Amino acid sequence: GCDASILIDSTAQKQSEKAAGPNQTVRDFDLIDQIKTALEAACPSRVSCADVIALATRDAVALSGGPTYPLPTGRLDGLTSNVNDVNLPGPTMPVSSAFAQFFRPKGFTLNEMVTLLGAHTVGVDRASNFQGTGKPDPTMDPALAGTLRRTCSASNNPTAFLDQNTSFVVDTSFYRELTVKRGVMQIDQELATDPSTSAMVAGFARSESSFRQSFAAAMVKMGSLVGKGGEVRKSCRVFNPKSPVSGGARPPPVATAPRRPPVVQPAPGRPRPPVVRPRTPVPSTRRPVVSPHPPAVKPRPPVLRPRSPAVSRAPPPKSGGKKNVPKTNAKNVSKTKGIQKKKPGKGN
Repeated sequence: GCDASILIDSTAQKQSEKAAGPNQTVRDFDLIDQIKTALEAACPSRVSCADVIALATRDAVALSGGPTYPLPTGRLDGLTSNVNDVNLPGPTMPVSSAFAQFFRPKGFTLNEMVTLLGAHTVGVDRASNFQGTGKPDPTMDPALAGTLRRTCSASNNPTAFLDQNTSFVVDTSFYRELTVKRGVMQIDQELATDPSTSAMVAGFARSESSFRQSFAAAMVKMGSLVGKGGEVRKSCRVFNPKSPVSGGARPPPVATAPRRPPVVQPAPGRPRPPVVRPRTPVPSTRRPVVSPHPPAVKPRPPVLRPRSPAVSRAPPPKSGGKKNVPKTNAKNVSKTKGIQKKKPGKGN
Protein backbone atom coordinates (compact mmCIF):
# COMPACT_ATOMS: atom_id res chain seq x y z
CA GLY A 1 0.00 0.00 0.00
CA CYS A 2 3.00 2.35 0.12
CA ASP A 3 2.34 3.60 -3.43
CA ALA A 4 -1.43 2.86 -3.55
CA SER A 5 -1.02 0.22 -6.28
CA ILE A 6 -3.33 -2.02 -4.27
CA LEU A 7 -6.21 0.37 -5.03
CA ILE A 8 -6.11 -0.11 -8.83
CA ASP A 9 -9.01 -2.16 -10.23
CA SER A 10 -8.30 -5.12 -12.49
CA THR A 11 -9.24 -4.92 -16.17
CA ALA A 12 -10.13 -7.52 -18.76
CA GLN A 13 -6.55 -7.40 -20.01
CA LYS A 14 -4.66 -7.34 -16.71
CA GLN A 15 -5.21 -8.28 -13.09
CA SER A 16 -4.02 -5.79 -10.48
CA GLU A 17 -2.54 -6.28 -7.01
CA LYS A 18 -6.05 -6.14 -5.61
CA ALA A 19 -6.73 -9.60 -7.08
CA ALA A 20 -3.81 -11.31 -5.32
CA GLY A 21 -4.63 -13.96 -2.73
CA PRO A 22 -3.06 -12.21 0.29
CA ASN A 23 -5.09 -9.07 -0.48
CA GLN A 24 -8.50 -10.75 -0.54
CA THR A 25 -9.21 -9.72 3.05
CA VAL A 26 -8.51 -6.02 2.41
CA ARG A 27 -11.78 -4.11 2.76
CA ASP A 28 -13.33 -0.62 2.65
CA PHE A 29 -11.96 0.52 -0.70
CA ASP A 30 -15.10 2.65 -1.01
CA LEU A 31 -14.03 4.63 2.09
CA ILE A 32 -10.77 5.59 0.35
CA ASP A 33 -12.85 6.66 -2.65
CA GLN A 34 -14.98 8.95 -0.48
CA ILE A 35 -11.93 10.59 1.06
CA LYS A 36 -10.28 11.09 -2.33
CA THR A 37 -13.47 12.61 -3.80
CA ALA A 38 -13.64 15.15 -0.98
CA LEU A 39 -9.95 16.03 -1.41
CA GLU A 40 -10.26 16.50 -5.16
CA ALA A 41 -13.18 18.88 -4.62
CA ALA A 42 -11.17 20.96 -2.14
CA CYS A 43 -7.69 20.87 -3.72
CA PRO A 44 -7.46 19.03 -7.06
CA SER A 45 -4.38 16.93 -7.83
CA ARG A 46 -2.63 17.75 -4.56
CA VAL A 47 -3.06 14.75 -2.22
CA SER A 48 -2.03 11.32 -3.51
CA CYS A 49 -3.94 8.12 -2.88
CA ALA A 50 -0.81 6.77 -1.17
CA ASP A 51 -0.97 9.62 1.34
CA VAL A 52 -4.69 8.96 1.82
CA ILE A 53 -3.91 5.34 2.79
CA ALA A 54 -1.09 6.34 5.17
CA LEU A 55 -3.08 9.10 6.88
CA ALA A 56 -6.28 7.04 7.10
CA THR A 57 -4.32 4.16 8.62
CA ARG A 58 -2.79 6.46 11.22
CA ASP A 59 -6.22 7.82 12.17
CA ALA A 60 -7.77 4.35 12.25
CA VAL A 61 -5.03 3.21 14.65
CA ALA A 62 -5.65 6.21 16.90
CA LEU A 63 -9.44 5.77 16.82
CA SER A 64 -8.94 2.11 17.80
CA GLY A 65 -7.06 3.04 20.94
CA GLY A 66 -3.54 2.89 19.51
CA PRO A 67 -0.88 5.58 19.35
CA THR A 68 -0.94 8.61 17.10
CA TYR A 69 2.20 9.82 15.39
CA PRO A 70 3.42 12.61 13.09
CA LEU A 71 3.47 11.25 9.56
CA PRO A 72 5.54 12.52 6.62
CA THR A 73 3.54 13.19 3.46
CA GLY A 74 4.40 13.80 -0.18
CA ARG A 75 4.18 10.25 -1.57
CA LEU A 76 3.33 9.66 -5.22
CA ASP A 77 1.01 7.00 -6.56
CA GLY A 78 2.66 4.11 -8.40
CA LEU A 79 2.37 3.69 -12.16
CA THR A 80 2.04 -0.12 -12.18
CA SER A 81 -0.16 -2.69 -10.46
CA ASN A 82 0.44 -6.32 -11.33
CA VAL A 83 -1.00 -9.33 -9.52
CA ASN A 84 2.28 -11.21 -9.99
CA ASP A 85 4.26 -8.56 -8.10
CA VAL A 86 2.53 -9.31 -4.79
CA ASN A 87 4.99 -11.19 -2.59
CA LEU A 88 4.17 -11.23 1.11
CA PRO A 89 5.23 -13.60 3.90
CA GLY A 90 2.76 -16.48 4.12
CA PRO A 91 0.91 -17.48 7.30
CA THR A 92 2.93 -20.71 7.65
CA MET A 93 6.38 -19.20 6.97
CA PRO A 94 8.97 -19.60 9.73
CA VAL A 95 10.08 -16.45 11.53
CA SER A 96 13.67 -16.68 10.32
CA SER A 97 12.62 -17.02 6.67
CA ALA A 98 10.17 -14.13 6.89
CA PHE A 99 12.83 -11.85 8.30
CA ALA A 100 15.56 -12.88 5.85
CA GLN A 101 13.39 -12.71 2.72
CA PHE A 102 11.03 -9.81 3.38
CA PHE A 103 11.95 -7.51 6.25
CA ARG A 104 15.73 -7.34 6.32
CA PRO A 105 16.05 -6.53 2.58
CA LYS A 106 13.80 -3.51 3.19
CA GLY A 107 16.00 -2.25 6.01
CA PHE A 108 13.88 -3.44 8.96
CA THR A 109 15.29 -4.91 12.16
CA LEU A 110 14.00 -8.08 13.78
CA ASN A 111 12.35 -6.00 16.52
CA GLU A 112 10.57 -3.91 13.87
CA MET A 113 9.26 -7.09 12.21
CA VAL A 114 7.79 -8.28 15.52
CA THR A 115 6.30 -4.82 16.01
CA LEU A 116 4.69 -4.63 12.57
CA LEU A 117 3.18 -8.11 12.91
CA GLY A 118 1.59 -6.72 16.06
CA ALA A 119 -0.83 -4.95 13.70
CA HIS A 120 -2.67 -8.29 13.79
CA THR A 121 -4.13 -7.00 17.05
CA VAL A 122 -7.02 -5.95 14.77
CA GLY A 123 -8.21 -7.51 11.54
CA VAL A 124 -9.23 -10.91 10.26
CA ASP A 125 -7.92 -13.66 8.04
CA ARG A 126 -9.75 -16.21 5.93
CA ALA A 127 -9.94 -19.80 7.10
CA SER A 128 -8.12 -21.02 3.99
CA ASN A 129 -5.01 -19.12 5.08
CA PHE A 130 -4.65 -20.80 8.48
CA GLN A 131 -6.60 -24.05 8.09
CA GLY A 132 -3.64 -25.97 6.67
CA THR A 133 -4.17 -29.72 6.95
CA GLY A 134 -7.45 -29.28 8.78
CA LYS A 135 -5.89 -30.50 12.01
CA PRO A 136 -5.06 -27.93 14.71
CA ASP A 137 -1.60 -27.31 16.09
CA PRO A 138 -1.30 -29.76 19.01
CA THR A 139 0.11 -26.95 21.18
CA MET A 140 -2.84 -24.62 20.48
CA ASP A 141 -5.19 -23.69 23.31
CA PRO A 142 -8.05 -26.27 23.13
CA ALA A 143 -10.76 -23.64 23.51
CA LEU A 144 -9.40 -21.65 20.55
CA ALA A 145 -9.04 -24.83 18.48
CA GLY A 146 -12.73 -25.60 19.03
CA THR A 147 -13.77 -22.07 18.07
CA LEU A 148 -11.75 -22.12 14.85
CA ARG A 149 -13.06 -25.60 13.94
CA ARG A 150 -16.63 -24.34 14.11
CA THR A 151 -15.72 -21.19 12.15
CA CYS A 152 -13.97 -23.05 9.37
CA SER A 153 -16.83 -25.53 8.95
CA ALA A 154 -19.01 -22.77 7.49
CA SER A 155 -19.17 -22.23 3.74
CA ASN A 156 -17.78 -19.37 1.61
CA ASN A 157 -14.33 -19.38 3.22
CA PRO A 158 -15.24 -17.48 6.41
CA THR A 159 -12.95 -15.20 8.39
CA ALA A 160 -11.69 -15.25 11.97
CA PHE A 161 -10.21 -12.51 14.13
CA LEU A 162 -6.44 -12.71 14.58
CA ASP A 163 -6.81 -11.40 18.13
CA GLN A 164 -9.59 -13.37 19.75
CA ASN A 165 -9.59 -11.22 22.90
CA THR A 166 -9.84 -7.47 22.03
CA SER A 167 -10.54 -7.79 18.33
CA PHE A 168 -11.26 -4.10 17.68
CA VAL A 169 -8.64 -2.47 19.90
CA VAL A 170 -5.01 -1.69 19.06
CA ASP A 171 -3.26 -2.88 22.21
CA THR A 172 -0.86 -5.53 23.47
CA SER A 173 -3.54 -8.21 23.88
CA PHE A 174 -2.25 -9.84 20.67
CA TYR A 175 1.13 -10.52 22.29
CA ARG A 176 -0.47 -11.78 25.51
CA GLU A 177 -2.55 -14.21 23.47
CA LEU A 178 0.60 -15.55 21.84
CA THR A 179 2.18 -16.27 25.23
CA VAL A 180 -0.74 -18.60 26.08
CA LYS A 181 -0.81 -20.48 22.74
CA ARG A 182 -3.73 -18.58 21.22
CA GLY A 183 -2.15 -17.41 17.96
CA VAL A 184 -4.40 -18.02 14.94
CA MET A 185 -1.70 -17.99 12.24
CA GLN A 186 1.42 -20.12 12.50
CA ILE A 187 3.81 -17.21 11.80
CA ASP A 188 2.23 -15.23 14.64
CA GLN A 189 2.41 -18.06 17.17
CA GLU A 190 6.04 -18.81 16.31
CA LEU A 191 7.00 -15.26 17.30
CA ALA A 192 6.46 -16.39 20.90
CA THR A 193 8.36 -19.68 20.52
CA ASP A 194 11.29 -18.74 18.28
CA PRO A 195 14.38 -18.02 20.44
CA SER A 196 15.23 -14.90 18.42
CA THR A 197 11.86 -13.21 19.03
CA SER A 198 10.28 -14.75 22.14
CA ALA A 199 11.80 -12.15 24.48
CA MET A 200 10.44 -9.33 22.31
CA VAL A 201 6.94 -10.78 22.42
CA ALA A 202 7.12 -11.13 26.20
CA GLY A 203 8.38 -7.55 26.53
CA PHE A 204 5.51 -6.11 24.46
CA ALA A 205 3.02 -8.26 26.39
CA ARG A 206 4.21 -6.61 29.63
CA SER A 207 4.68 -3.02 28.45
CA GLU A 208 1.94 -1.17 26.58
CA SER A 209 4.03 2.00 26.30
CA SER A 210 6.96 0.14 24.76
CA PHE A 211 4.74 -1.32 22.06
CA ARG A 212 3.04 1.99 21.28
CA GLN A 213 6.36 3.77 20.83
CA SER A 214 7.85 1.01 18.67
CA PHE A 215 4.69 0.63 16.59
CA ALA A 216 4.52 4.34 15.73
CA ALA A 217 8.17 4.43 14.65
CA ALA A 218 7.85 1.25 12.56
CA MET A 219 4.73 2.51 10.78
CA VAL A 220 6.44 5.77 9.83
CA LYS A 221 9.41 3.82 8.49
CA MET A 222 7.24 1.44 6.47
CA GLY A 223 5.25 4.33 5.04
CA SER A 224 8.46 5.84 3.70
CA LEU A 225 9.19 2.89 1.38
CA VAL A 226 8.30 4.62 -1.89
CA GLY A 227 9.64 4.06 -5.37
CA LYS A 228 10.90 6.50 -7.97
CA GLY A 229 8.49 8.51 -10.08
CA GLY A 230 4.74 8.41 -9.91
CA GLU A 231 1.70 10.66 -10.11
CA VAL A 232 -1.16 12.08 -8.10
CA ARG A 233 -4.20 10.19 -9.34
CA LYS A 234 -7.53 11.84 -9.91
CA SER A 235 -9.22 8.54 -9.03
CA CYS A 236 -7.58 5.95 -6.79
CA ARG A 237 -8.98 3.06 -8.85
CA VAL A 238 -7.44 3.99 -12.23
CA PHE A 239 -4.24 5.55 -13.51
CA ASN A 240 -4.36 9.06 -14.92
CA PRO A 241 -4.85 9.25 -18.71
CA LYS A 242 -1.62 9.24 -20.69
CA SER A 243 -0.57 12.41 -22.48
CA PRO A 244 -0.23 11.99 -26.29
CA VAL A 245 2.22 14.90 -26.40
CA SER A 246 4.77 13.32 -24.09
CA GLY A 247 4.71 9.95 -25.81
CA GLY A 248 2.84 8.12 -23.08
CA ALA A 249 4.35 9.75 -20.00
CA ARG A 250 1.83 11.16 -17.60
CA PRO A 251 2.03 14.91 -17.16
CA PRO A 252 2.53 16.40 -13.71
CA PRO A 253 -0.62 17.68 -12.01
CA VAL A 254 -1.52 21.22 -12.99
CA ALA A 255 -3.46 23.42 -10.61
CA THR A 256 -6.46 25.19 -12.10
CA ALA A 257 -5.82 28.37 -10.14
CA PRO A 258 -2.96 29.86 -8.15
CA ARG A 259 -2.90 28.18 -4.79
CA ARG A 260 -0.75 28.09 -1.78
CA PRO A 261 1.83 25.29 -2.17
CA PRO A 262 1.05 22.16 -0.14
CA VAL A 263 2.90 21.49 3.08
CA VAL A 264 5.04 18.44 2.41
CA GLN A 265 6.67 16.89 5.41
CA PRO A 266 10.08 15.37 4.66
CA ALA A 267 10.96 11.78 5.28
CA PRO A 268 12.56 11.03 8.65
CA GLY A 269 16.12 12.28 8.85
CA ARG A 270 15.79 14.78 6.04
CA PRO A 271 15.35 18.35 7.27
CA ARG A 272 12.87 20.45 5.36
CA PRO A 273 14.35 23.61 3.81
CA PRO A 274 12.66 26.83 4.90
CA VAL A 275 10.05 28.31 2.59
CA VAL A 276 10.85 31.93 1.76
CA ARG A 277 8.04 34.03 0.38
CA PRO A 278 8.42 37.63 -0.77
CA ARG A 279 6.64 40.15 1.35
CA THR A 280 4.84 43.23 0.14
CA PRO A 281 6.23 46.33 1.87
CA VAL A 282 3.69 47.87 4.21
CA PRO A 283 3.92 51.61 4.97
CA SER A 284 4.80 52.15 8.56
CA THR A 285 2.25 53.90 10.76
CA ARG A 286 4.56 54.29 13.70
CA ARG A 287 5.63 57.77 14.77
CA PRO A 288 9.30 58.54 14.77
CA VAL A 289 10.91 58.17 18.14
CA VAL A 290 12.42 61.44 19.41
CA SER A 291 15.22 60.99 21.85
CA PRO A 292 14.76 62.90 25.13
CA HIS A 293 18.44 63.77 24.99
CA PRO A 294 19.18 65.70 21.81
CA PRO A 295 22.67 65.41 20.45
CA ALA A 296 25.19 68.01 21.65
CA VAL A 297 25.53 71.02 19.36
CA LYS A 298 28.83 72.79 19.13
CA PRO A 299 28.27 76.41 20.24
CA ARG A 300 28.84 79.08 17.62
CA PRO A 301 31.28 81.94 18.35
CA PRO A 302 29.56 85.23 19.24
CA VAL A 303 29.03 87.71 16.42
CA LEU A 304 30.58 91.09 17.25
CA ARG A 305 28.87 94.10 15.69
CA PRO A 306 29.99 97.76 16.15
CA ARG A 307 27.81 99.69 18.51
CA SER A 308 26.62 103.28 18.01
CA PRO A 309 27.83 105.80 20.62
CA ALA A 310 25.48 105.85 23.53
CA VAL A 311 23.48 109.03 24.00
CA SER A 312 22.89 109.90 27.57
CA ARG A 313 19.46 111.21 28.25
CA ALA A 314 18.02 112.41 31.46
CA PRO A 315 15.17 110.35 32.70
CA PRO A 316 11.73 111.90 32.31
CA PRO A 317 10.33 113.67 35.37
CA LYS A 318 8.11 111.59 37.59
CA SER A 319 4.70 112.93 38.53
CA GLY A 320 3.03 112.88 41.85
CA GLY A 321 5.33 115.08 44.01
CA LYS A 322 8.13 117.56 44.19
CA LYS A 323 10.71 115.01 45.16
CA ASN A 324 13.62 114.65 42.77
CA VAL A 325 12.50 117.72 40.80
CA PRO A 326 15.54 119.94 40.13
CA LYS A 327 15.43 123.62 41.00
CA THR A 328 15.08 126.09 38.18
CA ASN A 329 17.18 129.23 38.00
CA ALA A 330 18.58 131.44 35.40
CA LYS A 331 21.73 129.42 35.02
CA ASN A 332 20.13 126.14 34.08
CA VAL A 333 17.41 127.45 31.87
CA SER A 334 17.96 126.05 28.37
CA LYS A 335 17.83 128.38 25.42
CA THR A 336 16.83 125.55 23.13
CA LYS A 337 13.87 126.04 20.87
CA GLY A 338 10.64 124.94 22.50
CA ILE A 339 11.74 126.09 25.97
CA GLN A 340 10.57 129.63 26.71
CA LYS A 341 12.34 131.91 29.09
CA LYS A 342 10.59 133.10 32.19
CA LYS A 343 9.37 136.63 32.26
CA PRO A 344 11.09 138.96 34.64
CA GLY A 345 9.14 139.71 37.64
CA LYS A 346 9.31 140.25 41.24
CA GLY A 347 11.73 138.33 43.16
CA ASN A 348 13.86 137.31 40.13
